[in-house]
Amino acid sequence: MSPNFDESYIVGLIGGFFVLLILAVICYVITALIYFFTAKTNGPEDLAFLAWIPLVNAYLLFAFGSKKTTPEEVKKDALTWMIIYAVLFVVSFIPFIGWLASLAMFVIFIYYSYRLFYRWTGESGKAVLFVILTIVTFSIFFYVYGLIKMKQEFVAE
Repeated sequence: MSPNFDESYIVGLIGGFFVLLILAVICYVITALIYFFTAKTNGPEDLAFLAWIPLVNAYLLFAFGSKKTTPEEVKKDALTWMIIYAVLFVVSFIPFIGWLASLAMFVIFIYYSYRLFYRWTGESGKAVLFVILTIVTFSIFFYVYGLIKMKQEFVAE
C-alpha cells in the first residue's frame, strides 16, 4: 500500500461528493423551472414561486395532479397531500419504520407524476409509459419532456 493511498482516497471522496452536489443542484433547478412555468401556464399562477423552495415545491406537483376542478379545491387538495407528504418525510428518519414512510412517499410521487404526465398527454397509456421511462432513465426523461411541455396548456383534466 502506498503512503498516498489515504490522501488520494479522501480527495476522491470529496471530489465525488462535489460532483454529486453539482448534479443535484442542476436537477433541482430544472425541476423548479418545469414546475414554475407549468404553474404559470396551467395554475396555480399565484403559487408558482413555490417551485423554488426545496421540499415545498412538491405542493405544485400535487396541485398539477389534483382531480378537483375549482382553484380553491385544487389548493385544498394539494395542501392535504403536502401535509401527508411532509409527515411521511419526517417519519422516514425514524429507524425501522422509516423505510415504510419512504416507500409511501415514493408511491405518492409516482402517482402524481403519472397524473402530471396524463394531464400533459391526455392518454393514460402514454402517461404510464412516461412514468416508467422517468424511473428507468433516473428522471432524465422527465426533465426533457417537462422542459418541452412546461409552457403548454394541459390537454386533460
